[in-house]
This record gives sequence, C-alpha cells and structure tokens, in this order.
Amino acid sequence: MGRSSKDKRDIYYRLAKEEGWRARSAFKLLQLDEEYHLFQGVSRAVDLCAAPGSWSQVLSRKLKGDDTKIVAVDLQAMAPLAGVIQIQGDITKVSTAQEIIRHFEGQPADLVVCDGAPDVTGLHDIDEYIQAQLLLAALNITTHVLKRGGTFVAKIFRGKDVTLLYSQLKIFFPDVTCAKPRSSRNSSIEAFAVCRNYSPPESYVPNMSNPLLDHSYDVDFNQLEGPNRVIVPFLACGDLSAYDSDQTYPLQLDPEKKYTYTPPTQPPIHPPYEEACFLKKNNLLSKELAPQPQQQAALCETLRQPEVGTEGFSLEKEVIGALEELST
Repeated sequence: MGRSSKDKRDIYYRLAKEEGWRARSAFKLLQLDEEYHLFQGVSRAVDLCAAPGSWSQVLSRKLKGDDTKIVAVDLQAMAPLAGVIQIQGDITKVSTAQEIIRHFEGQPADLVVCDGAPDVTGLHDIDEYIQAQLLLAALNITTHVLKRGGTFVAKIFRGKDVTLLYSQLKIFFPDVTCAKPRSSRNSSIEAFAVCRNYSPPESYVPNMSNPLLDHSYDVDFNQLEGPNRVIVPFLACGDLSAYDSDQTYPLQLDPEKKYTYTPPTQPPIHPPYEEACFLKKNNLLSKELAPQPQQQAALCETLRQPEVGTEGFSLEKEVIGALEELST
C-alpha cells in the first residue's frame, strides 16, 4: 500500500495537505461557518483541545482585524501558529480559564470551539461516555470565558443518551443545533453541537469544583415526551456539490494538473502512539513465540493417551498430525 493510498480513500485528507491545513478537520469548521456564520463579529476566540491546530488555523485565516486575539488550549504540545496564543494546560483547571481571560485583557471571548475527542476504545458505550465527559469539561470552562450572547461549538457523539447532553446545553444556550458537516464521514456517529446566544441561568456562578454532570438523576431520558424532552434540530451542512467524505476519488482530480503526493503540513510533535511506533520500527514489540519441538512432542504424547472409557477421536488425530508436520 503506497503513500497515495490514503489520498484515494480520503479526499479531505488529500485536500487538507494540498491547501496547507494541519488536519482534514479544518473543513468541518469551514462548512459549519458556511451554514451558521460563526465568525461574524468575532474578535476574541478560544480553541479548546486544539492540537494539532487545524481549527486554530481556520480561526487565524478567517478572523481579520487589528484587535483579533485567538487562544489555543491543549494538554499536548502544538507547533506554533502565527497569530495564535498557545496555552499548554488542562481545561478542567480554573487557572487555565484565568490565563485565557488574561490574554484577552480581562474581556470574555466571543466564540469558543472544541474539536476534542478521546482515543476511541472500540467499545461504543465507553467512547460515548468519555466524549460526553470531555464536552461537559469544555462547557464548564466555557461558562468562565464566554460572553453573554456568545457561541459555543463542540464535537459530540450521537449515542442513545445524547438527549441528556442536549438538556444540559439548553440550560445555557436557548439555541442548540446538532450539525453534521459534509466532510464528516457518514459512517461516524460524530456531529457538532452549535450553541448560540449564551444565556446562563440567573445568579449562576461558574465553578470548576462542581461538574455539570450530576449522577444523582435516575431518569431514562428516552422515555420522556413533550416539553419534558428536548428535541434539538439536526442539520446536514455543507454544499451538496462538495466532496463526499465516504467516497473514493481518483488521484487525478484535475485533467490539466498532474497529481503529486503532498506530505502532511505539520506532523504531530509528541503523539500518544509515539512509543509504539518506535518499538515497531526497531522490531522491539513483543511477539508470541512458536512452540519448540520438545513442547510439540510432549503435546502429541498427551493427546495420544485417550481418557478412561473413551475411544480415539478423529479430531485428536488431526491435531497430532498437524503438530507432527510442524515439527518436521
């Protein structure tokens, strides 16, 4: 499988490299902006869970003006970006919120975006739960730094209990929409909550020590009806003529322009899988050793001894034959 294989399978991955974006996720924010005009009137923006920095890139290219300030926050190190202030910090700490406000010279943000997601385990219920916790952590710090009337955009996983998340978002934002950009794969449960007109409850005081997720409830939200259940609009955004993220395209998109492979714009600095890649490259990964001849002979002898009251089984004979072939 050559370097161009992924370019064929993922059109947005290829376009991101050709246009200088650090990741294909840049197109998701661009398509959300096409529908919701997220950047209109924005001069102070925060990108939570920012690494590797594609959404910060979009903000730096789209937000123009002498008074524009963009702050990117992530636990991981991120390569520098022109016009973007970087904070390597924890979004669950009040000190991080204070540092964001300090960079804005005491002013709250107009827009907060978060494209963060956990390393998926493949166990969907666990992945959805961890993603929900991450979103609530992002919402919690947003209540510290976002101005009234501001906008919050965050990734969600549309699981069976997503109604609870919508209910919690609706406490702070009267206008909540679930959006699916065209660059987001149809096979993925990923979507984005676009929350506008930040209006916290009267006398609400942001507090990092009190998480928004309350485990004391005992309600199946999927059984609620009418006004007791929040129905959030769902919108597929992005022009229908845009590329389909699930379709395979030929390498030669333009007949007049020859395809050439483009390396990634900015490789990760210290990705979580860095150690695993090093071990594999240097042939240091542990491997399961094949049985030694002595072990094979002992196993054959054990199988040759039938249990009391039983006769030989054809399956045992097949196993013995296979093991003897391996030992020769």
